[in-house]
Amino acid sequence: MRLSEFQDKEVINTCDCKKLGYVGDLIIDECNGCIEAIIIPKSGKFCGLFGDGAEYVIPYKCIRKIGPDIILVEMHEDN
Repeated sequence: MRLSEFQDKEVINTCDCKKLGYVGDLIIDECNGCIEAIIIPKSGKFCGLFGDGAEYVIPYKCIRKIGPDIILVEMHEDN
């Protein structure tokens, strides 16, 4: 799967059914080439602009399902 295909999928937390946004980037282990985490920028206050640069970093082990349109993750509030 290509990064561009990840970026087209909306990420939803199954714990609270909250829409987190869209994948902005990936963290990849350089030694073995595996994805370690996905990064989702938090939306800004005005049309997604002027944000504070905050982001969700979701470990790959928290991904429960990758579907054709969405990625379901299980992230508890304390993570």
